[in-house]
Amino acid sequence: MSQEYEEELRSERDYVAGLYARLDAERARVKAEYEAALGGNGVGAMERDVGVRALGRQVKRLDVVDNGLCFGRLDAVSGERSYIGRIGLFDEDDEYRPVLLDWRAPAARPFYTATGAHPEGLRRRRQFHTRGRRLLGFTDEDLGRPGGDAQGDAALLAAVNAPRGEGMRDIVATIQAEQDEIIRLDHPGVLVIEGGPGTGKTVVALHRVAYLLYTQRERMERHGALVVGPNPAFLHHIGRVLPSLGETDVVFTTTGDLVPGLHVTAEDGPEAARLKGSLTILDVLKAAVADRQRLPAEPVPIVLKDVTVRIDAETAEWARQEARDSGLPHNEARAVFTDIVTYVLTERAIGRIGKGWLSRDDKDEWESMRKGLLQDLAADEKFTATLDELWPVLTPEELLSSLYPSRDRLRAAGASPELWRADGEAWTVSDVPLLDELADLLGRDRTAEHAAERAAAAERKAQAEYAAGVFETMKLDREEMDEDVMLSAENLLYAEDLAERFVEHDTRTLVERAAADRDWTYRHVVVDEAQELSEMDWRVLMRRCAGRSFTVVGDLAQRRSAAGARSWGEMLAPYVADRWVYRSLTVNYRTPAEIMAVAAAVLAEFAPEVKAPESVRATGVRPWSRQVTADERATAIEEFVREEARRPGTSVVIGPPGVPGTVPASRTKGLEFDAVLVVEPAAILDAGAADLYVALTRATQRLGVLHQEPLPRALRGLAEVVRH
Repeated sequence: MSQEYEEELRSERDYVAGLYARLDAERARVKAEYEAALGGNGVGAMERDVGVRALGRQVKRLDVVDNGLCFGRLDAVSGERSYIGRIGLFDEDDEYRPVLLDWRAPAARPFYTATGAHPEGLRRRRQFHTRGRRLLGFTDEDLGRPGGDAQGDAALLAAVNAPRGEGMRDIVATIQAEQDEIIRLDHPGVLVIEGGPGTGKTVVALHRVAYLLYTQRERMERHGALVVGPNPAFLHHIGRVLPSLGETDVVFTTTGDLVPGLHVTAEDGPEAARLKGSLTILDVLKAAVADRQRLPAEPVPIVLKDVTVRIDAETAEWARQEARDSGLPHNEARAVFTDIVTYVLTERAIGRIGKGWLSRDDKDEWESMRKGLLQDLAADEKFTATLDELWPVLTPEELLSSLYPSRDRLRAAGASPELWRADGEAWTVSDVPLLDELADLLGRDRTAEHAAERAAAAERKAQAEYAAGVFETMKLDREEMDEDVMLSAENLLYAEDLAERFVEHDTRTLVERAAADRDWTYRHVVVDEAQELSEMDWRVLMRRCAGRSFTVVGDLAQRRSAAGARSWGEMLAPYVADRWVYRSLTVNYRTPAEIMAVAAAVLAEFAPEVKAPESVRATGVRPWSRQVTADERATAIEEFVREEARRPGTSVVIGPPGVPGTVPASRTKGLEFDAVLVVEPAAILDAGAADLYVALTRATQRLGVLHQEPLPRALRGLAEVVRH
């Protein structure tokens, strides 16, 4: 290294050290405020909770930006310098002059978009190479003239060639121009990002969420964002990206977890998944609910004050029709059904009891008698049991679990026999949107809700009375207290204030509250591997975001679900019409050219109209194949695992179901590994060409294929390795 470089490096290290000193000071200040807020400082509990949450979010943001706080510098033609980093820092002694620009700030954008041909007023871009808090070195890119001494790809190539760790890394220091355009796109509706394997569509979507949380902080923080992924392994893989960018108000979930209290991973067969994913299942669900609104086969006798009245089919039919015409969900319409039935029964009973001496002109007597009869009905177990039979209170789980094992109920609901299963509660991912739909069709059980409200009101009243008693006790003890202390107490401890102190406020974080609330609506939703989502899945997600603000990530060529998307327009148009835009990513940053050539041959056979993404690099390492016998296969897999364990990075063995030591391709979607061994590709191909395409595109460095049966035609160009 030249002496000039060494001196410049020392200067940059001093500057970065100063940034970390500011970060530490800011962190200490916010933590002190946070701890003080926890103490209350005399404010009401509700205000305290709001303040604690806000400061808690600041503490988290400051705690996660240590690694690579500052990753670059921009030198303008005017001579001005700007440092770019994960968050913004300011010099409070110099009119809050920015000493570090947040990467999402408009002034930081040229760091990602300036080129020699379009320098955007810059003469140089400097990219830092860091490890933790230490600045190891830097690379300069001259932007003063096209074709100058540019080394802009150095940081990118270093990042994509580095061994993979346990989870996805952010790309904040190496965002490319086509990615930056998508991240900062100003579109209030649905943005569809499509790209082949390795194009970075997932990480771009996550950075877009971070950008929206920065530019729309006040709007976004009240509702948060939702990220939906294909499986728990994928969510674990991407889970560090947003926290590393200082953002934590995000809920991560799969479609199998969208109903609070359920965690579902099992999948239906293709035909059942297709049927449940289609919007035609809505008619089945409505019919299944209607089928539980029954009429009595025979009149049901109810004894009231020595008079027997009957719930007959005519009465129940009138009550059922009135309840249905109310437009209320099933459970809430039960009140209408009950009112009609009780009206008929009490009218009949009063008419018989008062026959010969009571007329409708005697309103007071009539109503008094009705009130007593209503109390008798409410306490009558047979009447309650009959209501439960004719119009039961249902939960989504109860209705669906009783539908699947009953061929009679499936037939009555107009459902396909393919939906039958012996265990009604053996939930699958395709059941989740049906359960969510039923939550709306059934509604809440208002009876239990009203009882809870009455109990809560009684509790609040008791707390207020207790607090008032404490206050009165303090007044009685006035002679024993210092006058100043008493005045202070009177100023602070009013009965309502005391009551509030006994009320438990919801101190959960936004993420905890949102994840537990089926009715929570998010400000923005990211959907990854969106080509797999069914029409019913989209209904669930649209309910979760009233503003219809989505970032949709997918690749139609990788669709494997029978209920998945064949066209983005067909899935989205019913909800957002013309409020969706499409962007594509065409550069493969993950898969080296040698491996992508193999995958592209498979793609050309099952989706010839789709162009494979172009790899940004080559490694010189050729993929290989090896034919083994059934007895040799297990040993060969063990050899691969053992060899890769000695190397840095990660590896995986992908195979068809039933092959020991392998995982299915579906569980590796969206993931990446340094080395991949694909076992029995012909069997994977039989399950679906998209699965083989996914398996072949997970590797960032090395790809091997192990096969007993002959290779599929698209893979016959692989170099065959023979071992003795």
